Amino acid sequence: MNFHIGSDHAGYDMKEGVKKYLISLGHTCTDHGTNSAASTDYPDYAHAVASAVEGESEGRGILLCGSANGVCMTANKHAGIRAALCWTPEIASLARQHNNANILCIPARFVSDDVAKEMVDAFVNISFEGGRHQLRVDKISC
Repeated sequence: MNFHIGSDHAGYDMKEGVKKYLISLGHTCTDHGTNSAASTDYPDYAHAVASAVEGESEGRGILLCGSANGVCMTANKHAGIRAALCWTPEIASLARQHNNANILCIPARFVSDDVAKEMVDAFVNISFEGGRHQLRVDKISC
């Protein structure tokens, strides 16, 4: 599976670790930046990832920033994007199972590298359940 990944400066170090982890699992990653820990604006990277995921029927993305609120809010402005701010593997699992999330947003200042990897595992391995959840997901877009 190809993942689109991006972060601002606060999520840069964790983004690099998540990217390496995904590659070690056999996935590919398209990195939409940032490319350093120098201060930058999170919407630039959130829009890039969301636009890329929007353009793929089975696209998935991962966004990181300090709290993950900014990247999540930005990504969710895009049609067809269901970005989920997650801080535990259980929440990441439910975001996929019940909400068919296609972008995982990780708060880099509030979770460990190990928890981030566990959330990525859940996001990769859990499938959308459909059924009654599909009816709800269909009501998300404006």
